[in-house]
Amino acid sequence: MAREISQAVRDACLWLPEAEEFVSHGSPNFRVRGKTFATYVVNHHGDGRVALWLNVPAGAQELHVGAEPRHFFIPPYVGPRGWLGVILDRGVDWHRIPGLVREAYEKVVPNELRAQIGKTPMIKPPVKALSASQIDPFKSARAMAVLAQLRKICLSYPETSEGSQFGHPVWAAGKKTFAMARYAGTRLTLSFWVGVDQQGLLTADPRYEIPAYFGHNGWIALDVTKQRDWKEVEGLALQSYRHFALKRMLQSLEQD
Repeated sequence: MAREISQAVRDACLWLPEAEEFVSHGSPNFRVRGKTFATYVVNHHGDGRVALWLNVPAGAQELHVGAEPRHFFIPPYVGPRGWLGVILDRGVDWHRIPGLVREAYEKVVPNELRAQIGKTPMIKPPVKALSASQIDPFKSARAMAVLAQLRKICLSYPETSEGSQFGHPVWAAGKKTFAMARYAGTRLTLSFWVGVDQQGLLTADPRYEIPAYFGHNGWIALDVTKQRDWKEVEGLALQSYRHFALKRMLQSLEQD
């Protein structure tokens, strides 16, 4: 099997003493004694990057981003704390990666572990790039077909528009989102507002679940990975639209 970027990232991070991998928010993270020094992130909030975020020493972020903006960037959230983003699939010299990881590791470890590190290894660079659909699952043929049908439904209602929130395609009634497509792991789901009282009834069907982060506001997610009933989806979309639409939109809807 061709060597992938994720394998090379693990080699660059796990050679260090007591380094371990864990998953947080769907991304592999690397820590030592509870302190994170690296995070491997693919297409964070739809940015299209295959990247390694590193907790580098003070000044390193400014140095690298200023000198090589093609390969380095300031990542969101942790960037203001000095973290460095490394773009892994645009020609960066992989022989540099273990050294950059080492700097991030050394920043967070006690002296006793720093003394055990030894010589920085040379790792084999990846030879297999991620496909467009591996970077962004919404670019797969299946997802694009689902989005095309959902778009047709949602944009048929008065004063609707399509946009993106945190990398997820969304449809809004005026300024308020009423439909969203998102991936829950490898499962493609469509989310709509149904109200808290309806959530319990719908989740009796294994295709439905209450989505994380916003489900407590009355939203439901329908798994459409393998099959979908577009009449069912249309009913959910219309109900959600009616909940968020302004009075003039509803009047226009009734006139159509």
